[in-house]
Amino acid sequence: MSIIRQTGIVAILRANRSDRLLTAADALQAGGVRAIEVTLTTPGALDIIGQAASQLHEGVVFGAGSVLDPESARMAILAGARFIVCPTLNIKTVELCRRYSVPVMPGAYTPTEVLTAWEAGADMVKLFPADIGGPTYLRAIKAPLPQVIIAPVGGVSVDNVADFFRAGADAVGVGSALINQQLLEVGDFAALTARARRFREAVEAGRSSAGG
Repeated sequence: MSIIRQTGIVAILRANRSDRLLTAADALQAGGVRAIEVTLTTPGALDIIGQAASQLHEGVVFGAGSVLDPESARMAILAGARFIVCPTLNIKTVELCRRYSVPVMPGAYTPTEVLTAWEAGADMVKLFPADIGGPTYLRAIKAPLPQVIIAPVGGVSVDNVADFFRAGADAVGVGSALINQQLLEVGDFAALTARARRFREAVEAGRSSAGG
């Protein structure tokens, strides 16, 4: 969680080759992004997470995303996932992650869902889909719930990420706007590093103008 909070970005990765993922991790780290979520919708995701975890580079953490239930969360944790991200709120999944002391980010959207997730023990609440409402909606959520640590996911781009932080985001999840299959396939890791660096610069700009 400290790495996610510090850098402010979780890179959401869908890949089918662990060697590409590890090289992508190096490229992302060079650009200042050090938390990578491998979605369980990716074929062989648990194997990829396991291979990545076994070759883990210092300062880079791999987690599992698109986790729907506690059974999947446990398998991901045993495979080596350092954090769990869910598109929805499943209390039993949160409880399991707490049992294993693994950070969990359940998905929520309404104020009731956000507070329920937080009270259930979420380390960070994934505001999803954040492209519906955008930074304005996040600001409205944070006004009565300033204590909740929130990471908007969905529709976050280098053009609006600073606005999300100005609105109160503690971190964001970024998918294809940062890393996509095309970049992986052609092996353009220099472009990936450049994208990561632009995102980090935008995050810091947003934090500075938000007052910290």
